[in-house]
Amino acid sequence: MSKSVIIIGGSHAAVACADNLRKQGFDGRVTMVSAEAELPYQRPPLSKGYMSGAVSLERLHLRPVEWYKDNAIGLKLSTAATSIDRAVKQVVADAGDRLDYDALVLATGASARHLPAEVGGNLPNVHVMRDIADADALKHVMKPGQSMVIIGGGYIGLEAAAEASKAGLNVTVIEAAPRILQRVACRETADVFRTLHRSHGVIIREDTQIVGIEADGNGMAHAVALDDGTHVACDLVVVGIGVTPNTQLALAAGLDVAVGITVDEHGRTSDEDIYACGDCTVLPYQNMPTRLESVQNAHDQAAVVAANIAGDHTTYTPEPWFWSDQYDTKLQIAGLNRGYDTVVTRRGKREGSVSHFYFRGDDFLAADCLNDGATYMMCRKVLADGKTLTPFMAADPAFDLRAFAK
Repeated sequence: MSKSVIIIGGSHAAVACADNLRKQGFDGRVTMVSAEAELPYQRPPLSKGYMSGAVSLERLHLRPVEWYKDNAIGLKLSTAATSIDRAVKQVVADAGDRLDYDALVLATGASARHLPAEVGGNLPNVHVMRDIADADALKHVMKPGQSMVIIGGGYIGLEAAAEASKAGLNVTVIEAAPRILQRVACRETADVFRTLHRSHGVIIREDTQIVGIEADGNGMAHAVALDDGTHVACDLVVVGIGVTPNTQLALAAGLDVAVGITVDEHGRTSDEDIYACGDCTVLPYQNMPTRLESVQNAHDQAAVVAANIAGDHTTYTPEPWFWSDQYDTKLQIAGLNRGYDTVVTRRGKREGSVSHFYFRGDDFLAADCLNDGATYMMCRKVLADGKTLTPFMAADPAFDLRAFAK
């Protein structure tokens, strides 16, 4: 069994791995190395409650500082890992320190994609939303009456739009694809959110490319130029165009990297002593290399990594779930809708609740459940149990999904 485990990252996956090592009875040295100065924290609420002030920083912390002491978890904050010396099994930190490991876990997460500087992506009032510094920078400059342009109509962009709108800003969302949520959700779900945002005064422009962000005489963004020749005035710009896995350390160390750090079903990289978990990884799911950007994956994959380091030969079978909060609408997603060809809409028991079921042929893949928590839980159980739910069954209002799930 390993005697010393180093976990690089301050992410949900990093904390989950450390936690599960102790729960597995691992009594060796565990050290977390994080470049951030803040205690490890939850990221999903940053573009939701934290930005509006409804959620405090203390509530974001994954564990209080006492937990690390009580569980003998070494915590090196404000410390960036700069390289991995696989030959002698050491992590090199930015201060020049060398940290020995028997097992190494990369929980390095992902970084927000930025617009290029040549189109104005580096202007001071152009923001991204990924970490606490991003959220603080935006929260401290948002004021009612300002105009905000959000570039990108995915979940992060729409969540930021909801919080800004609630704070009294005039919001415009620019989406290059034919519709919002094009990559991640069906047209039916996108239609619900488009209508929701427009009911709150948010302007949504789809199938629209930006040409550039224009600066005023003080070097601040003041307008976004679009491909139809129009300009949208702005006081603030938020860029929500996806994330890039943080694979630099793995690449430099010679590990296998695709669109993330490649791991097997045990969370192991191409080096048998190095594991990876969370948003930085590409893992096998349904016989395909897959990236799962979710708290579920970070937590569950980290638990499997910890179990394998502790000597319990465990494989990871993901059961994906995701969520998004916008205004008074909670979207809960069970499963992964990859490759769907049919969508079935089913009304929930509560007024205004609805779910969209994804199928490939007769295979049930996933469901988007809007203010429909009961259906969400049933769908998770159906997927976990591998039961055969067909489009015909889902489309029948008389079909008892609850009894079927049980």
